[in-house]
Amino acid sequence: MDFFKEAHINLINNSKSVVRRDLIDEIDWDQRLIGIKGFRGVGKTSFLLDYLRENHPDPKDSLYINLNSFYFTGRKISGFADEFYKRGGKLLVLDQIHKYPDWAKELRNCYDWLPDLKIIFTASPVLRVFEGNDYLKNIAKVYHLPGLSFREFLNHQTKQNFQKITFEELIENHKNIAKDITQKVKPLAYFDDYLKHGYFPYFLDRQSYFSDDLLKHINLALEIDVTYLNQIELKYLSKLRKLLYIVANEVPFTPNISKISNEIETSRATVMNYLRYLKNARLINMLYENGDEDQMKKPAKIYLHNTNILNTVVPANADNAAYRHTFFYNQAGYNNTVKSADGFDFKINDHYNFNVGGKYNEPNKNGYAASDRIEIGHDRKIPLWLFGFLY
Repeated sequence: MDFFKEAHINLINNSKSVVRRDLIDEIDWDQRLIGIKGFRGVGKTSFLLDYLRENHPDPKDSLYINLNSFYFTGRKISGFADEFYKRGGKLLVLDQIHKYPDWAKELRNCYDWLPDLKIIFTASPVLRVFEGNDYLKNIAKVYHLPGLSFREFLNHQTKQNFQKITFEELIENHKNIAKDITQKVKPLAYFDDYLKHGYFPYFLDRQSYFSDDLLKHINLALEIDVTYLNQIELKYLSKLRKLLYIVANEVPFTPNISKISNEIETSRATVMNYLRYLKNARLINMLYENGDEDQMKKPAKIYLHNTNILNTVVPANADNAAYRHTFFYNQAGYNNTVKSADGFDFKINDHYNFNVGGKYNEPNKNGYAASDRIEIGHDRKIPLWLFGFLY
């Protein structure tokens, strides 16, 4: 216990806040059991440390633990939590809970046996906290930490403090909002950099190694998050990698499941399952006509989850349309529903039809235009970069 307490203090004192995430202010921290899920490298650990520095500065009542530690191969979480609680502990933070085999049962034991102890845990986005898991139903509150929005990236790069906007605010007042922002900074001067390396915050420390780091995280997500957590034999990893590469080379595209199944030499049903696994891992996004994401139905279109993954998996793919559509879906889709629509690229919140394109992209009478390479829009023509202010 003393070793972990010393490590906790050193980590808090020797690490610094990189980008403070707004999710800190959106979580109901009064909940007794809170989960934070997110793709590798989005900053879950930094997020937790920021929260601890702000809200639990006294090291006596909180403790951060990384479950990569071999110590927990021979020690139950519930027993450790009980000892921590008896020493005056109030908040236990468990990073990478999916590394512990009986994580759900142990968390439930802590919840039942230690009613005055709060627990925060982080996990892979693939981890099924509720699905097929009766231990944590109705007691855990789970949040998703995304990568940096364009707004957060721009704030860091320019030392500004631009606030997020709602989708309705964007629709109703985008011209004035864009004017206020462009009077202080030139967002287009930073937009291309964001598309290449702005979503994952580790670019701040290792920009020259960004692509190598992201490739490592993508492969770890496939090798561990997708295969291990979904109980897929490792011999099928090559098929998952090939499927992701096919998607990256063709996005945005309407998938031909039969053709894909022939290319990766597996059944149509397996292709559908693999696509679902990649989506749950936050490697791809899938667009459905009805928005219900019926897993038995073929998606209308497939995209990579964010432009950084697109730029890293297929750096030779310089198709502007792919980057624009991927950016729009990623940024607009975090807090809004995104569906396909006849004659348009996207339908947002069941009401707003959008076509996404370049600076000459114009709205038609039934929809809106999200247009790249413009600073300020007018009427139903909105700058594409401004959708990066939705979270």
